[in-house]
Amino acid sequence: MNKRNYTHIQELLPRIKAMLAEGKTQREVAEYYGFKDKYVVKQLLTRERRKERKLEAGIIPRSKGRPRKNAVPRDIIAEQAYEIQRLKMENELLRDFLQSTGRK
Repeated sequence: MNKRNYTHIQELLPRIKAMLAEGKTQREVAEYYGFKDKYVVKQLLTRERRKERKLEAGIIPRSKGRPRKNAVPRDIIAEQAYEIQRLKMENELLRDFLQSTGRK
């Protein structure tokens, strides 16, 4: 049984895109790099297009999984400002509700 041959395909992305721009097919690119089949290249390009669409839509890509222990927290000031705004809106909504029911 052969040992699995893993390739860091993300590092090859610029070269793969260049080969495709030259007019080579996905199958030819996969054979050139020795991948199992053309679907490796196809999935890589699909993932990259999805990332680009999310970036254009303004969605910031985040890493998957549990964060590291020593990870730097995200923008705490922005999170606190958002939380304050949310609580103020909630407070106003509750005041309006109490006023409409005639309690205050």
